Amino acid sequence: MQKDIQDQNPSSHLGVGGYSNIKATLALAKASFRSIMRSPSAVVFTLAFPLIFILVFGFLGGGGTHIDVGVTPGSDVNNPVMGMLEKTGMIRLVKDKSKADFDKLLEKGNVDAMIDVHRKVNSAAYSVNVVYTSASRDKGGILKSVLNNIFYDKTLKPTVAEIKESTITGREYKTIDFILPGQLGFSLLSTGVFGTAFVFLSLRQTLVIKRFFATPVRRSSIVIGEGIARIGFALIGALFIILIGHLFFGFTLVHGAATVVNMLILATMGIIVFMGFGFIISGIAKNESMVPPISNIVTLPQFLLSGTFFSIEAFPSWLQPISRALPLTYLNDAMRKVAFEGVGLWDVKFQIMILLLWGIGIYAVAVKVFKWE
Repeated sequence: MQKDIQDQNPSSHLGVGGYSNIKATLALAKASFRSIMRSPSAVVFTLAFPLIFILVFGFLGGGGTHIDVGVTPGSDVNNPVMGMLEKTGMIRLVKDKSKADFDKLLEKGNVDAMIDVHRKVNSAAYSVNVVYTSASRDKGGILKSVLNNIFYDKTLKPTVAEIKESTITGREYKTIDFILPGQLGFSLLSTGVFGTAFVFLSLRQTLVIKRFFATPVRRSSIVIGEGIARIGFALIGALFIILIGHLFFGFTLVHGAATVVNMLILATMGIIVFMGFGFIISGIAKNESMVPPISNIVTLPQFLLSGTFFSIEAFPSWLQPISRALPLTYLNDAMRKVAFEGVGLWDVKFQIMILLLWGIGIYAVAVKVFKWE
């Protein structure tokens, strides 16, 4: 990094028209980008780790998500409700078991729910009773969505006329549709926190920043140049991950290229916020050996609790508010809504607002603790 910056010495941008901070900023960005591309750790955290998880979950979940629903003994099975559930392709009806067996399977999460359908006396309407299990909350939530798509009335008092024929065979929600946005967030958080913290601490300890002060370069040019390089590298990694997921594992991009652009815009917002954590860590760390433990305090809770690998609905109720307070949770949620549901950026304005509030708070702290020398 130091050699690259010396090769792109900002003082060389003193031309006939005087010094240009824009050229200096771009020179610093170019040098920083070259340094990042040569860093094995940057490539590993940004590309290798996310791709490994995507490959694993892609092969394991290639068949899509399946929900096992037990049919209560004595339930009417020859009715439009059961027929619509079977047509979805993701609901697997489990029959021929006793009530006691189903109760044990529900407790262990071996079946995700139980359903009982009966026609009301002297009526064409059907009464549907569903029992969910806390051992499989995420799939229970998907089943609720499927049932709501079947019936206009969410109180589960449908008639045959209330079945939604057009929505029952909707988009298949595959494992990769959940995993890839989480791994993308993992990549952005790692790049923003670890990369920024190590770079600025190294520049300060090697006195590179102090040498900059002997040139006309502005401090803002140093920060912006590094930011441009890191954002550029992160977006290249994000685009690569999205394309791998889409081409090889069928990751859903509802509106194609437009969806990719929206995801990259969200990725840009995310990396800018996460870089703020890196600035703070580089300011409070005394040496490079302190960067990893401090960074892990920031990143590990978000990796584990922000819906990166598992839905936060599967966590205990006391833990969910903590999960919903983390910035990565909102980035992951926005990514999934944009990719699978096809919503626009305005439709995820709440998630964007939370990210912006986090960004304001983080950079307010960074301004106080960041050190130049």
